[in-house]
Amino acid sequence: MFLTSLRAAIARVFWWLSPWKLVREAVPVDGPRLLIGAPHTSNFDFVLMLGIAWDARMRIHWLGKRELFKGIAGPIMRGLGGIAVDRTNAAGVVDAVVAKARTTDRFLLVVTPEGTRQGNGWRSGFYRIAMAAGLPVTLGYADGATKTAGLGETLQLTGDVVADMDRVRAFYSDKTGVRPEYRTEPRLHDEPGLTRQLADG
Repeated sequence: MFLTSLRAAIARVFWWLSPWKLVREAVPVDGPRLLIGAPHTSNFDFVLMLGIAWDARMRIHWLGKRELFKGIAGPIMRGLGGIAVDRTNAAGVVDAVVAKARTTDRFLLVVTPEGTRQGNGWRSGFYRIAMAAGLPVTLGYADGATKTAGLGETLQLTGDVVADMDRVRAFYSDKTGVRPEYRTEPRLHDEPGLTRQLADG
């Protein structure tokens, strides 16, 4: 409780001093869920993510490559909610996260589908995780044009990937990210094919 209150106080100071404005909306925090952080265009996104989560008193988890957790950085990253993953084993990552999500009703996972910030489209891991674990998806954002950041609507994915991603695209259509030149269109590779794959089990 003390740590949660301390983090909330730090977040309030951050938003008071920052040129960025936090857009506060009523966000359901009960039950496990997946939070998308997009557009992911800068390392500063991590700071904004913590500011949003700590202000809302949410205990979040996020996925990071194993190299970030080596040495003295490991305990710090894990203390901030980090989960080390092997990105060369995509199926293993999905299975591990789904298993963890099912162990608690307070599991809040932040995912940046754009990955390295300069890819072509979004990775489908967040969609597979949400479908496999039955997690609702809350859309978090940063918009450099208005210097605003926050959490938007929450979606329950249907398995119709094109229709679900159309809703995601509509939400992010006017969100530029911190560095607009690195923004990636919210589009998965072969969305119709992924729909068929999920339907076939």
